[in-house]
Amino acid sequence: MGFLSKLFGKNDATQSKTGGMEDYMTLVRVYFQAVLATRLGINNLAMLPDLRTYKQTFRVPTLNNKLGLGEKASVRKTMKNIYNVDDNFFDEIDASIKKNCKKMQDIQPYLYQFQGFTQDLMMLVGNLMKFKLRVPGFLKKAIYTMTEKTVNDIYDKNSFSDPGVIKAVMSVRQYNQRLGFSRKWTTDFVYQVVSLAKKEPKPADEVESK
Repeated sequence: MGFLSKLFGKNDATQSKTGGMEDYMTLVRVYFQAVLATRLGINNLAMLPDLRTYKQTFRVPTLNNKLGLGEKASVRKTMKNIYNVDDNFFDEIDASIKKNCKKMQDIQPYLYQFQGFTQDLMMLVGNLMKFKLRVPGFLKKAIYTMTEKTVNDIYDKNSFSDPGVIKAVMSVRQYNQRLGFSRKWTTDFVYQVVSLAKKEPKPADEVESK
């Protein structure tokens, strides 16, 4: 839950874990919604629930009477400070939305595609990396290299034997043909999720802490 949950008033044992995986995914969603608001001129916050919560929680002012501008800048700054995300990561999201969302009716299909892409991608990473995910979190360079190789395999390798893996690989490739993210963007995204997942408490840890 992390710092967002703390600010949202959820008083639980996880609130001290600032910058966790849930925070990261929430901020990614907020950025997507901020870009959509900016590009399509959306002013109805009810259409953008994550953006609404973020804006109200952090009291982000609306710039130039246009929803999304101030929120984009705020999320960029937050993610750079917490996760060391570079500008290219955000620029690729901007480019993907510009390519795929030209009218309001494009939003829902696009977000469904991104959700399907990330779900299949992370399922594949968990399946293909397996024991490699046990590498200690402090070996960041090694984890990034393994993540990069796995992403390249997903896009290049055609010799998978597991039917479920083959289906998911084809799905990820098809999704990304439409979304247009680079392999570096995909690698950076997966690496961040994997690294943060390593810091999450195991179920046994949670039981012991109670």
